[in-house]
Amino acid sequence: MRTFFAIAALCLSVGFAHAGGETPSNPDAKVYFVNLSDGDTVQSPVTVVFGLSGMGVAPAGTEKENTGHHHLLLDRPPLGEGEDGADELANGLPADDNHMHFGGGQTEVTLDLAPGQHTLQLVLGDAGHVPHSPPIVSEVITITVE
Repeated sequence: MRTFFAIAALCLSVGFAHAGGETPSNPDAKVYFVNLSDGDTVQSPVTVVFGLSGMGVAPAGTEKENTGHHHLLLDRPPLGEGEDGADELANGLPADDNHMHFGGGQTEVTLDLAPGQHTLQLVLGDAGHVPHSPPIVSEVITITVE
């Protein structure tokens, strides 16, 4: 019986990791940081350049196949994790200090960040700010601001 529950838990966790909204993504698409890498030490203000391959960037509200717009998750758990993780995947990303929306189709931002460590993750959202299915997300990187 324990084996059954272990397999069920594994299936749920794998399914959750691949959940997203109703808008299909290109399975080969990738979103990434162009000018930052995990472990970088930088000065504030920090310019963050967003990269995307396999899909196109379009302003929020644009319903065109294989397009979306960028979101930057700042100093929070990876997409799909934490208290609101499942809701973010199914219903969209909130707009607050930890969830930055680039609904105009922007591909970079300059941030004033306090000294210390900060985590960043990019997420591509569909016309309604909901992650695609499967979600197009970058790795979480940690940078240190001097």
